[in-house]
Amino acid sequence: MPKLKTHSGTKDRVKITKNGKVRVGSPNRNHFMSKKSGGRKRSLAGLHTLLGANTKILKKKLGA
Repeated sequence: MPKLKTHSGTKDRVKITKNGKVRVGSPNRNHFMSKKSGGRKRSLAGLHTLLGANTKILKKKLGA
């Protein structure tokens, strides 16, 4: 059976940590930032850990 290719879009958006956790960035951070409050912008910053069934799917897409 051939090897599976990694999903390029997922590869750019998702990071797997050393311990196997899935980290993703927040959506809604690209444009229309002037109408968002400062607290909202700060809460959207950085990476967030995903939990649940989605992690299994994302790890399969990344070949991990």
